[in-house]
Amino acid sequence: MSLKIRLARGGAKKRPFYSIVVADSRSPRDGRFIEKVGTYNPILKADDPNRVLLKLERIQEWMTKGALPTDRVARFLDQAGVMKRETRNNPNKAQPGKKMAERAAANAPAAAEGEAASEA
Repeated sequence: MSLKIRLARGGAKKRPFYSIVVADSRSPRDGRFIEKVGTYNPILKADDPNRVLLKLERIQEWMTKGALPTDRVARFLDQAGVMKRETRNNPNKAQPGKKMAERAAANAPAAAEGEAASEA
């Protein structure tokens, strides 16, 4: 049984509230879980101490048993100083996709001709 420490959504429509739970990775997002180990309220301001509440001892105990945190929970644990999250680097993120690159290549000669005509 692979365990995940992840978010389970609650709250009303357009007013999210998340519980941080330890659950089997095969169970549904808001379904059955083993233990509730914290809460996350994204509506509160970023500097509010009640925005993220964690039971750090229980989380560390579950991690020793093999539970893996999801990306968002890993960020919370990194901020709390429990674990070090590796930074991600995607140098190709800002580059356009195939179709946009093709359009830019096709429009480049036309744009150069338009600039030459306007200078003359």
